[in-house]
Amino acid sequence: MPYEPPTHSVERSLRATLGVRTVVGVDEVGRGAWAGPVTVCAAVTGLRRPPEGLTDSKLISVKRRTALARVLVGWVTSYALGHASPEEIDRLGMTASLRLAAVRALEALPVRPDAVILDGKHDYLGGPWRVRTVIKGDQSCVAVAAASVIAKVHRDGMMAEIGAGHARFCFADNAGYPSPVHRAALEELGPTPHHRLSWSYLDALPRWQHLKKVRIPDGGGEQLGLEF
Repeated sequence: MPYEPPTHSVERSLRATLGVRTVVGVDEVGRGAWAGPVTVCAAVTGLRRPPEGLTDSKLISVKRRTALARVLVGWVTSYALGHASPEEIDRLGMTASLRLAAVRALEALPVRPDAVILDGKHDYLGGPWRVRTVIKGDQSCVAVAAASVIAKVHRDGMMAEIGAGHARFCFADNAGYPSPVHRAALEELGPTPHHRLSWSYLDALPRWQHLKKVRIPDGGGEQLGLEF
């Protein structure tokens, strides 16, 4: 399916209106998974022409995405990754965990950015960062698209490594997201140490419901409860 390539228009606008120099694109992956961390990538690209075929990671085949990520890590000016663990997600909720992972990524960059382009319509980052949210920014903004691809490929690799010790869950194929194979393994074997135990999938597993963790809402954000 054809798509418009991403541009630097938002970054140019931020430079012109705010007088900033270093603008970073931020995107996340793993928000809706049952297992594994939520991962955020922060990527600085400058205004150079992006590699051919760059777009939202979800629109690219696995083979193309993997090859593109290898190009991007050498092409970007800088990038960094941040993670929030399943335990942190259970304790803090998803919004606070996204912020935690994003701050870890931003603070790992060699230069502190002057402004952040954040994919989506909700600013889960907040101050002191200067944030511009862009709906479908992973398709329209070069830096966010680059962050999308790098984050996806990195987290998929992490989940494949985790899956080596939990073969029945097929994490290399589903990256910890809901799937028939994943569900069947949960029903028979119960959650692994890498599962989010506050998620509502446990409500459909009577044998394992005693493991569910209940997070007391503290204003830190929503809990994603994806059903079978």
